Amino acid sequence: MLDRKDRELLQLLQWDCSLCIQELAEAVNLTPNPCWKRIKRLEEEGVIIGRVALLSKEKLNLSLTAFVLIKTQQHNHEWYHSFVSVVKDMPEVLGFYRTTGEYDYMLKVVTSDIKGYDGFYKKLVRRVSGLSDVTSCFAMEDIKSITQLPLR
Repeated sequence: MLDRKDRELLQLLQWDCSLCIQELAEAVNLTPNPCWKRIKRLEEEGVIIGRVALLSKEKLNLSLTAFVLIKTQQHNHEWYHSFVSVVKDMPEVLGFYRTTGEYDYMLKVVTSDIKGYDGFYKKLVRRVSGLSDVTSCFAMEDIKSITQLPLR
């Protein structure tokens, strides 16, 4: 289980993974070596799964976010693995979920504009057979979009 110091370290790393060990250690009232050992342990245990830089979608001309809801009549093992393989390989897909309710899957897709989305859509339906309904919702405004998990 995670103790208070682990949670403090994780919270700091979620907000700025570029902090050096010295800064992290001071912030959680540890010396650098025990701090480094905690971080290594959290990585080895799979709590920390990577460190990334967050990029501006607008500066990279990727300002259209779409949520794609998919229904299928295909629920066999082979189709599922083929579908997952195709979708995981599409760089426009930032999130991919199997869901409950009316739709079977939901994708979070980012493209440059509606023309870019149309290209993504055509590629998806060309590569994946057995989709019975593909419905898209476009985000009008990005009100809250964070990567930090709640650590309470």
